[in-house]
Amino acid sequence: MSEESDTSEAAPGKQRLLLVTGLLGAGKTTALKVLEDLGWETIDNFPIRLLDRLIDVPKTDALPAPLAIGFDCRTRGFDPRAIIAQVKSLSQRSELELTTLFLECSGNELERRYNETRRRHPLATDLPASAGIAAERELLEPLRRWADLLIDTSDFSANELQQTVRERFATAEGQELTLTLSSFGFARGMPPVADLVFDMRFLANPHWVADLREQTGLDDPVGDYIRRDPAFDEAFTRIKDLVLFLLPRYRAQGKAYVHVAFGCTGGRHRSVFMAEQVAMALRGSGFSPTLLHRNLGSRAADLLEGGQPR
Repeated sequence: MSEESDTSEAAPGKQRLLLVTGLLGAGKTTALKVLEDLGWETIDNFPIRLLDRLIDVPKTDALPAPLAIGFDCRTRGFDPRAIIAQVKSLSQRSELELTTLFLECSGNELERRYNETRRRHPLATDLPASAGIAAERELLEPLRRWADLLIDTSDFSANELQQTVRERFATAEGQELTLTLSSFGFARGMPPVADLVFDMRFLANPHWVADLREQTGLDDPVGDYIRRDPAFDEAFTRIKDLVLFLLPRYRAQGKAYVHVAFGCTGGRHRSVFMAEQVAMALRGSGFSPTLLHRNLGSRAADLLEGGQPR
């Protein structure tokens, strides 16, 4: 991989434009999908000769989203030298910040990928894949030499390529993580989708205190009761620290949504209180979680709580 300057931020007021090309099978489609998830507008197999028309659409006051254009040797009218001349001309425009990304890969690895997918190389219909790869490499050599950024994916898994693209091209908007914290009652079923689930049934249960039964984890007397449990402080600290440890790593792996669920028996007391406390701590650390209390409106019922103190 070439060592280039940081490409994550554009100059103020400039339209970011990224041209993504390279050898077939080197990862162009994967790169474009990651860019789309990061907030880029992406177009694949776009005829580069029409690029000027695409850029010259009527301007608005708002700066448009960064634009990534994918093309390769199959693109209509593909001519590397003509493309270089056209892009050199576009680079002179003051309102554009243009970068070209070339995805490289070794011949042996590309052959393996073609064999694995059982696809024919478009430049070697009746020949071995190696012949098509060699012809394509020769055709693309001018673009490879001229590109601003080269990423060699020979030793990359799909996840490693995704991570590399995220590191180099993430926008502030694209890095945003949608975080949801929820409470629920095990007696009424588990949430269908959750990344982390914490069981709060080890804490003292306010349901078995007559004055607290009809209240919820949003009420101060219930919170005070749960806090008095000797296990609460350490459990809260460990859960909070674990979530804070994991969230940046989820984000670094490109995860857009994270759901952390807290459960207790009925979903009205312990889980609600813990979800609220963890959400408060996360807000203090710069996150903006959404809080959902699935069973908060359910009635308190001894049957759900098992008929005995828990």
